[in-house]
Amino acid sequence: MLAQAHGEPRSSDTFRRLSYGCIRKLSAGKAKKKKGVFWGIEVTKTLRWHGWELGKETIKHLILKNVHEKTQKLSYRCPSTRFFFTVFPQPIILRPGMSLILPIVFRPIEKREYEDNICFKKDEGEFSVTLRATLPHPCLSFPAAVQLPTCAVHNVTEITFPVRNIGDLVTVFHWETPGPFYMIPDYSVLSPGAECIVKVVFQPKVAAVYDVAAACWFGSEEKRKRTIQLKALSKYPYLQVNVVGEKKEGVQPGKFQDVLCFGSVPVGTTVEKCVEIFNMSVVDAPCRIERAEDPLLQDHVFSCDVSYGIVPAKGKLVLRIRFQPRIVGEHSTDYFTIISAGYLLQTVLKVAGTCKGPLVSLHQDSLDFDWINLGQSLMRMLEISNTSDVPAYYQFDIGVTGSVFSLDRPCGVLEGTTTLVLKVTFQPTHPISYHRRVVCLVHHQEPLYVDFFGTCHSDTAKPAILQARHLSWYRTNTVRGLTFYPPDIVSAMLKDGQLQMDEKGALMLLPEISQDKPPKEYFEVDSMTEYFYDGETSDMALFPPHVSVSPREYDFGCCLPLHKVKPLPLCVTNHTKGSITVFWTLNHGSAFQVSPEMCDIPPLKSSAFRVIFKPTQLNTLYAAEVEGFAFYKVLRHYNNIEEDATICPSWCLTVKLRAHTFEEGCEHFIPQYILDVPKTFPPVAPNTDTYCSMLLLNTGTSLITFSVNQAACPSLLVKPCSGYIIPGGHQIFFLSTHPVNTLSKQHVLPLQLNSHPGYTKEIALQSCGESLNLLLEGEGNLYFKPVYIGTSFTRMYTIKNCTRLPMVFTWKIRQSDRKILSVSPTAGILQPYEAMAQAWTFTPDKEIKYLLRAKVFVRRKPTDPMCPETVHYALRIVGEGALGTIRAEKKHLDLGNVLVGDLQSCTIVLLNDGICSLKYILSVEQLITGPSDSEEVHSDPLALELEHYGGTIPARSRAFVRVTVRPPRQLHYTWSIKYALCSLTELTSTEDKQQPLCCIVATGVYPTFCITDACSAGSGSGISKLHLWRLFSLDMLNKYLKQDPNPSELIYRVPTRHSTSLNPPVYTPLLLDFNFGAAPIGSEPTLVMLLLENKGVVPVEWAFLFPSDQKMDMEHWAEDAEFSSCELHEMRIQDNQLFSVSPKSGKLLPGQEESIQLSHRHDFTGIDRLPVLLKVSYGHEILLNFSGVTVEEGQQYIHFTSSKHLFTPIAIGTSHPPTQVYELYNGGSVPAIFEVQLDEVIKIQKENFQHPVFVCLTPRGEIPPGITGHIEWIFSPLEARTYVVDVPIHILGGESAVITFKGEGYDPNTIEETASSSKILPPSVFSGSTKLTVPGQAATLSHRRICFGNIPDCAKASRLVFLNNISESKTVVFAWQISTCKDKRVLQIAPEVGVVQPGESIPCFVTLQPLGTASFCSTDLVCELYIQESLVQYERELREWEKEKARQAVEFTITEKDLGKQKSPAGRSSDSAETEILPESKAVMRRYKTLPPIKNHPTPNQPAGHIVRRRLLDKESSRVWVKPEPPKPILLHLGVTATAYSLEDFFNKFTSDLHKYFLSWPFSDQPLETKFVGGGRDKDRMEMEPKRLSLAAASKQELQIVTDILTGIIRGLLENTQLHDAIRSTLDEPIPYFSQFRCAESAELQDRRECSRVPSGVSASPDLYPEKDGERREMKQETSPRNDWLDISHHEQLREQKEMISRQPAFRSLVELVLENTLQNILIEASRGEVVLTAQPRVIALPSRPSQRITSPALPPSSRA
Repeated sequence: MLAQAHGEPRSSDTFRRLSYGCIRKLSAGKAKKKKGVFWGIEVTKTLRWHGWELGKETIKHLILKNVHEKTQKLSYRCPSTRFFFTVFPQPIILRPGMSLILPIVFRPIEKREYEDNICFKKDEGEFSVTLRATLPHPCLSFPAAVQLPTCAVHNVTEITFPVRNIGDLVTVFHWETPGPFYMIPDYSVLSPGAECIVKVVFQPKVAAVYDVAAACWFGSEEKRKRTIQLKALSKYPYLQVNVVGEKKEGVQPGKFQDVLCFGSVPVGTTVEKCVEIFNMSVVDAPCRIERAEDPLLQDHVFSCDVSYGIVPAKGKLVLRIRFQPRIVGEHSTDYFTIISAGYLLQTVLKVAGTCKGPLVSLHQDSLDFDWINLGQSLMRMLEISNTSDVPAYYQFDIGVTGSVFSLDRPCGVLEGTTTLVLKVTFQPTHPISYHRRVVCLVHHQEPLYVDFFGTCHSDTAKPAILQARHLSWYRTNTVRGLTFYPPDIVSAMLKDGQLQMDEKGALMLLPEISQDKPPKEYFEVDSMTEYFYDGETSDMALFPPHVSVSPREYDFGCCLPLHKVKPLPLCVTNHTKGSITVFWTLNHGSAFQVSPEMCDIPPLKSSAFRVIFKPTQLNTLYAAEVEGFAFYKVLRHYNNIEEDATICPSWCLTVKLRAHTFEEGCEHFIPQYILDVPKTFPPVAPNTDTYCSMLLLNTGTSLITFSVNQAACPSLLVKPCSGYIIPGGHQIFFLSTHPVNTLSKQHVLPLQLNSHPGYTKEIALQSCGESLNLLLEGEGNLYFKPVYIGTSFTRMYTIKNCTRLPMVFTWKIRQSDRKILSVSPTAGILQPYEAMAQAWTFTPDKEIKYLLRAKVFVRRKPTDPMCPETVHYALRIVGEGALGTIRAEKKHLDLGNVLVGDLQSCTIVLLNDGICSLKYILSVEQLITGPSDSEEVHSDPLALELEHYGGTIPARSRAFVRVTVRPPRQLHYTWSIKYALCSLTELTSTEDKQQPLCCIVATGVYPTFCITDACSAGSGSGISKLHLWRLFSLDMLNKYLKQDPNPSELIYRVPTRHSTSLNPPVYTPLLLDFNFGAAPIGSEPTLVMLLLENKGVVPVEWAFLFPSDQKMDMEHWAEDAEFSSCELHEMRIQDNQLFSVSPKSGKLLPGQEESIQLSHRHDFTGIDRLPVLLKVSYGHEILLNFSGVTVEEGQQYIHFTSSKHLFTPIAIGTSHPPTQVYELYNGGSVPAIFEVQLDEVIKIQKENFQHPVFVCLTPRGEIPPGITGHIEWIFSPLEARTYVVDVPIHILGGESAVITFKGEGYDPNTIEETASSSKILPPSVFSGSTKLTVPGQAATLSHRRICFGNIPDCAKASRLVFLNNISESKTVVFAWQISTCKDKRVLQIAPEVGVVQPGESIPCFVTLQPLGTASFCSTDLVCELYIQESLVQYERELREWEKEKARQAVEFTITEKDLGKQKSPAGRSSDSAETEILPESKAVMRRYKTLPPIKNHPTPNQPAGHIVRRRLLDKESSRVWVKPEPPKPILLHLGVTATAYSLEDFFNKFTSDLHKYFLSWPFSDQPLETKFVGGGRDKDRMEMEPKRLSLAAASKQELQIVTDILTGIIRGLLENTQLHDAIRSTLDEPIPYFSQFRCAESAELQDRRECSRVPSGVSASPDLYPEKDGERREMKQETSPRNDWLDISHHEQLREQKEMISRQPAFRSLVELVLENTLQNILIEASRGEVVLTAQPRVIALPSRPSQRITSPALPPSSRA
């Protein structure tokens, strides 16, 4: 479906010219109807009618298929409309795999569309099939949206999608598409059912996200429109060039480099290197590779075949660049530009390389053969070496045969770094001195010269022996012009004194001997100049010739017939002033001969010779070189030589000859050759000679002759012009030209081979003079942006050598500007076409604008003598000096709280508002505040790090400095950041120049959390919250979590597997116990829910790490095979998962809470211990000792939390010390009876003067299973010190324990007393979060704990708690249970039972009224929660069970077959719940079986793994009907704490709080009652009142006697009338001191001495309080005079009665109760939303009353207002 276009971007016209999309018919397979499966029935979802006609019925069949493996039953309903109908509905039964065809009839009555459905019904539900009849209409189907591939800007991507004609008509459609999208085709015609593939082309121009709608218009009569959403994303490409291969020096690894250096490459070879174009973007990037065309550079040595390519996204494109140099020693530079599509990005690739050629040298510059006799030959060795690694073609320009001097290998190939030894043979033909200067031609190198010389003697002729010194003298004499005189004349001049010899032995003229002008010396000329300027091939010569021959070369042409060849006349001219003799070397095997062989030529004369050609074969090529030697005639004998310095060597004469004997019509030999010739001459300056070499290889088997028509190209000099090449040999040519200007000139040189015009090869070469041309960037202008005074700014400026010759440049700046302006490098060499970027540095010293000038001088290398000296170019520099400052965008940055040891980063934004860039240096000062050791803190290193402490901010821009903070302590840090601007002279900032920039503050914090709530479930549901808090040491844990962690805890900052042993090392200083308590084996696990809350300011990551979580995974061979008992114990616990934590790790955000569940499974008896590490990431590391006890079934076990107990400190002198509680938890399955041994307590009492320091109020008691019991103590210190007593507590049938009780007495006068209530419970328990729930809990309490605080022992306090049903569908039944009997008298809760609907809240009022004794009240109210549904189900099952039990009680079954033989035993108890299994005998047959007997046999919870016992129990339960068990409630613990003081102590300690409480006065004596220790509902376990400790050990009979005696005494007192009178008299006695506090009414009442009792007949008056005096006076004024006395007496009596009523305790209690109920009703109504307590009170404005009261007659009571 997706097709992405790769290639060059196409234009929009190109897209429109593309052909239309392919149109095809849909296959039958694609036209299948969509089917669905509904509960195993496969059926089509829609049944359609097309092409229907009015008045005709059309039937379609609906197929239902059962694809399920079971038989399906279903029914159906007919369509609701009358247009669709089917057979009468009847049940359908489909077996697996069966199908049913249901005919549907469609009967239209009008031309419109119809739609209905037929509904099928199953037991699982209903499903329907749509019935639809449509009219013919055009309709196209295509996707609603298409997503095109991501595309690069100016690139093209495309995607195709189908357009289907799903209508019934032929449809014409066309597209309206917004740019940059195109549709192909944009117009088409579709037949019904046909499909067309449309291509979407995306060609973006800018990078953006495109989401546009393209409209498709279709239809003939009525145009319809449908849109498709085109979505695409375009991005800018990003290309980088990287050179593959060795890295350049100075280039860092992994960095991109865009310079490709080929190095030195052998001439004529091709080297290829790769360049990678990396696409750093996520889109395919098309690119072009271009090279700047230079009209002067015709011969490109660099080439790249790829001109266009696409770089894949995140991929690369490899370019292969080739380098083929042709000119030795030339440095080539070129530039390739990689251009992305749309010219968005251009990357320049520089390529460079040099051409190296052979380096051939001769070991000797001359070869001396000394002298030999005529007819002999002598051979010498000549070594030739090539020190380069480039193979070299060499050729000695000497005839192959017929020469006096001959070489065994005159031409060949010298491989790289090799040396070749050549054999040179000297074979003279005449007795003369021989000398020949032979040139060695080397391809791509200048020629080499070697001198061959030797002397031949005969019997008659013995010339002087030629030696090397003679050659040296000869060259010096030639310069001085003395070699044109024969030796005899020179000797005479020496004798006459006309000549002299210098110190080297050479001759010189006398006039040249002067101090001012030294004599001329011979100098070594350039070999190429010597080769061309020999006076033969050119008109110029270094020295005039002594002897010349003409012609030097001759072509006889076609020589037919063979015997009629005309000889060639030769002319030899003597240019000397002496007679010479010419000898020609005879070669008898050659067809060319010179006649005469020897001839003497007078001075300044010429002589004629003839070359005779005698061919012997037809159709043959002939070529040869004839050799002759000319010498002074006087040198024939050595006797003619008087001075050795006058000896002159002979001169060698050569003539090259060619001829052929091809007959007319006969084809000449076809030359087979390879020609290596450059296209251009090496670049030189104008008016300078340039040379190049050419190589012609004869690859055939026949001789090749060649001749160059130099007249056809007079601008070129070629040497040699003619000659021959033997088979397998080669000929090296040298060409020279002299360009006069910089215009390119074309040279065409014809080369004719084998003397046939048809074998002429035209050689084309170009030459051009190169003048100095330097290109300056920006047309010679260099602009600097404003620069801060005292600092420098460097920018790059490019200069380019626009010639093919290297040039030397030198910059010159005025002396006054050198402090402001500098350039690097100031001088250097620019290779051909090389661009060099130079660094210009501008350093202003004033706040002004600068206009400076500099010049660059360019010249050629010193080796070019013909080039002009220098050319200079001017550069204009513009700059400005400025000032500026830096400021921070935010002066103050607060990073808030940062984790200690962690990194916190922020960014400082530095702003430069000036016009110049600023270079700055930052410094940091640190200030630490907080509670710490100042000396230790100040020695800490800097806790703030800057990403960089210096940098440069451009003008009008901003810079970002990354700041990293790592606070090492939990303190407050303040960092002041300052900056200083730098100059060139001051690289570092000084304090006096530093300026404030910004301030950063942060606070180091440790991650911490705390346990805010805990609750238990499962086997530990009976543990109170306070007891649970102590079992898990949560106070100590919370306290330690608030402290800073030790460095040892931060060794591993995060949970890490770091240990190799099963017992990992622990570095925490704190070890805490997590005690799960005890439970019997097989009981459900003990669950403890802890609520973790992050009260800090940073997130906290925590984890509970078991030993296995800290051990590293090791190989088996590294494991220790032997385990200790402790390790085995821990492995057993972990393998059986006895302890578990869920979740084991988590993360808490600040303020977030999370609950975790800890569990202990009771599968094995004994004590389970497991060290678990609580690891807080970047924080504490605490070792938690998980411990739990599992006891045997039926064993009595009391779980002691600790062996020590600390009482709340009590002030000495306290009159009524409070009662304190020590808790015991029964972890067994049976009730446990305990007894406290008080021997040590009595001993302490004796030591303290019989003062009861420790008093145990419950020395004995019984604790039900799973319940926490209390032992009440009174600690009454006698003095301010610590009391310690060890008290044994014995468990009946269990293990005893010795508990150390410790109490501390303090002096309240010296130590300020803290609130005692805070000593009872930890402060963290007071909050009482209600977010912690156990699994299955459907209701929560609004408070987990209620703290009444400090209250008098005669007061009553109430609190309100809401029970909230958090379930959305379950109704909850609750029932409150108070633990002990004493608590029942002290605490009351209303309502005790009730029902809470889903989402409802029930208010519960908890009332505390102490018993009149000081005590520390700390108890739990347990709320039992039941789901109402489970209770209803239990009651229903229980009724059925009881009904069945009653039926079985009166029913029995006779199973005997023969009643006469055996009688059933009579007297069987029908009430028994047991069943008797009778033995089955052969004679006895059971006919009937009874129902399972009723049995009250609950199924105990078995431990995991006890499968056998469970199976036995299941087997037994299958035979009996077990009595239903009530549902197990969810227990909610409501902790109640209070401290009750006696009224005297409360008044002394909390005087200001006394008015807050209602004092119930007088107190009623509490009767002698019993109470429960454990708080269970068994009322047969009772103990005595604390005030009757002496009766604790009395028996029932003794208690009955005491009761009878006291009853008699009290009855006698009640019947004694004298005692009654005495009591009345005491009431009437005045109280002198307290009478002043009574009111006037009370005094009057006392004077009248009336009865203080309220008559029983007095009813409650609506006015309960006495009226005011003003009102009474008003009433007196309104009454008539005759009734004044009666009214006064009535009102006085009524007032006295009201006052006596108000003084009654019952009345005050009644008022307090009314107010309490009123407030409770208001709170209940507010909780239900009936009253809004926070609403604004309504103000009712009433009319003002008149100021004067109007009196009126007394009205009846009914008319009074």
